[in-house]
Amino acid sequence: MLQGLDDAFPFLGICFSQKLYNETSLIPAESMHRSNIRFVIIIASACVLTSGIARAQYLKYPTAGVPRTADGKPNLIAPAPKDADGHPDFSGIWLSGNINCRNQNQDPETLVCGSELPFGKEGFNMGVSLQGGLPYQPWLAALVKERTANKGKDDPHIICMPDTFLRDYSLPHLMKFVQTRGLLVMLNELNATYRQVFTDDRPLPVDPNPSWQGYSSGKWDGDTLIVKSNGFRDDLWIDNAGSVISSAAKVEERFKRLDYGHMDIQVTVDDPKAYTRPWTVTLHQRLALNTELVDEICIENQKDTPHLK
Repeated sequence: MLQGLDDAFPFLGICFSQKLYNETSLIPAESMHRSNIRFVIIIASACVLTSGIARAQYLKYPTAGVPRTADGKPNLIAPAPKDADGHPDFSGIWLSGNINCRNQNQDPETLVCGSELPFGKEGFNMGVSLQGGLPYQPWLAALVKERTANKGKDDPHIICMPDTFLRDYSLPHLMKFVQTRGLLVMLNELNATYRQVFTDDRPLPVDPNPSWQGYSSGKWDGDTLIVKSNGFRDDLWIDNAGSVISSAAKVEERFKRLDYGHMDIQVTVDDPKAYTRPWTVTLHQRLALNTELVDEICIENQKDTPHLK
């Protein structure tokens, strides 16, 4: 399947080789249904548009301050860095660590596992780790069944609409965390989107204007950052299957940087409009070294949508 994509879109190899610096992983062929192929087409379009400027960006610039083992290799299990207040510092470039990968024990500097950035398991199905799957309300169960049957033809990601952060954590794009006093900013290279998490424990808005990323306020509990969010739009897709959160959703995230190179985000979604009960999953993240974000503006000169059926 992937070889066929390489043959059909030869520029993929060029873009990925510039962009991915071998810190990558493989999307398994058995998971690659049509909606995923359309996803790759969209990403390929972005690669074509940006490949001409990629050489001018810091794609292979060494990451500063990386702890190393005695043999000089990055020590990803070294202690997590701290900020000026003594809290774990989440700053860095992150990608999914919960992946379908046959070579998980590769050199930590390269994270090599294939020829593409890792697509997290929850990106395909957010409830993959839950016994019985996500606890859908009947209307959503029927809708997910329909969306699965039609290969996700109405997926807003495919037509270059923004993704909410629950989905971003598993998509094959880099996300940069920038932590400063009172604020954690998340920068997504796809369509130049961002999210602000205020870490001063401010109250959430009572009647928020619905948004793609919601409104987020966090507080520290020891080394864990607890973030609560509300104010979402309706029908925000959180996986390829077409699962969603609604305007009734309240989301809690518990961020814990386990060591230098690994972070866990425990997510609890309480959305009585879409689910029969709250549910919790843990999204594993891995640090990406020696690279930077690259503009991937999906909508620019995008001509694939009319051909997707």
